[in-house]
Amino acid sequence: MTSANDATAAHEELPGDPSASMSQAEWFGHPKGLYVLFFTEMWERFSYYGMRALLVLYMTKYLIIHADQGMVVFGYEGIRHFVQWFVGLFGMKDALSVQALSSQIYGLYTGFVYFTPFFGGILADRVFGQRKSVYIGGILMAIGHFLMAIESMFFVALFFLILGNGCFKPNISTQVGNLYPEGDHRRDSAFTIFYMGINLGAFFSPLVCGTLGQKVGWHYGFGAAGVGMLAGLCIYHFGKHLLPPDRIMVKSASTEDAAEHKITPTEWKAIGALVFLCMVNVIFWAVYEQQGNTLQLWADANTRWNFFGYNIPSSWYQSFNPAFIFIFAPFMDKFWGWQDKRGKEPSSVTKMGIGCILLGAAFVIMIAASKVVGPTEQGSLMWLVTTTWLFTMGELYLSPIGLSLVTKVAPARMVSMLMGMWFLSSFFGNYLSGFIGGFYETMTKDAFFTLLMAMGVGAGLIFFAANKPLRKTIGHGV
Repeated sequence: MTSANDATAAHEELPGDPSASMSQAEWFGHPKGLYVLFFTEMWERFSYYGMRALLVLYMTKYLIIHADQGMVVFGYEGIRHFVQWFVGLFGMKDALSVQALSSQIYGLYTGFVYFTPFFGGILADRVFGQRKSVYIGGILMAIGHFLMAIESMFFVALFFLILGNGCFKPNISTQVGNLYPEGDHRRDSAFTIFYMGINLGAFFSPLVCGTLGQKVGWHYGFGAAGVGMLAGLCIYHFGKHLLPPDRIMVKSASTEDAAEHKITPTEWKAIGALVFLCMVNVIFWAVYEQQGNTLQLWADANTRWNFFGYNIPSSWYQSFNPAFIFIFAPFMDKFWGWQDKRGKEPSSVTKMGIGCILLGAAFVIMIAASKVVGPTEQGSLMWLVTTTWLFTMGELYLSPIGLSLVTKVAPARMVSMLMGMWFLSSFFGNYLSGFIGGFYETMTKDAFFTLLMAMGVGAGLIFFAANKPLRKTIGHGV
């Protein structure tokens, strides 16, 4: 994997630090704690993606239609008026359709899910520590998933899920980096393995939650997501002895309070570089997250799902991306290792640029699909399969590499906060995804997919142009 100067690694090993002895217990070349975090995150992502697979379909086919007919949904009128006012600022004065409103709510929810980790990271660094934050987040999310089974509590449930994810998300990822000492080249590999756990959960969740939601009842699908969250918390609790001490625990073991240190000029440069990468990252997520929004609508309305006389739920589309990640992540890990031995592995920033180019190229296929499949027709599943495979390869070049990069260059005492900042880019990207998705019905499909292609390729070119300046700023090892 990428050789790195981890002088600002996420974990500072101290005398008497429990992780020093813990590092001796390994499975398959990695600390056992990695696999505790793997399965914890697997079940948490099962719950998140299970709910996400149903979210747009639930709103467009049931919730908003019935809310407009008088069904009580707490906060609905306020949200609808706010969204209508906000899009009106951009010249969209006409009343939003059910699809456009659903897209906006989807973007707001998936955006705020990645907004709160910034603050959750600060609380972990300064108040609770990573472990307590994970417990708090998991419990809040479980409550949110179960509340989704009650129509009137829809927006209350989303609020619990947003808060819970803020506490959970940055602190699980930070603990992966904390398992490894300075200079350990296994860190990129560890995040790739961890990423496979994320996507194993994301693969099974649409098959379970999506099928229950579309075939049995929406509430059963959302309830299954809540059960998945509780399973993740149980694994985390019973495996906590294999995890590294969090920042609060490390600080109490040290005679010197690192939090009192001023940020050095070198650290400011690293933080500035991460801020820039986050800004470009916004474009990637705005395009990528269409898979849960407009591509899911394409899967539902313009794709044949009949196999040997059996109609498969269209929400199964949400399993394609994680399945491809789980299949191809090990190959990419081996490929990068092969490149590394020959001194030809791209830098982290170059990899992220390649990821954006692949993402944009994927939508060339959807441009072709939109020209072949009519607005009221149903086309081959292979359009979505090929598109999803290509932007999944792009995701592998960007997302786990970005997570690893944060733990390499972030000042140790600020790593959870800066991990939260990294997820903050997903906040803006996810909301932008919902905003762009609002044009899905008003633009021609080929024009819509051309817009997505241009955004992906453009972001990749920005990464390539910034590669050399950023490597000088944050070190040639990354």
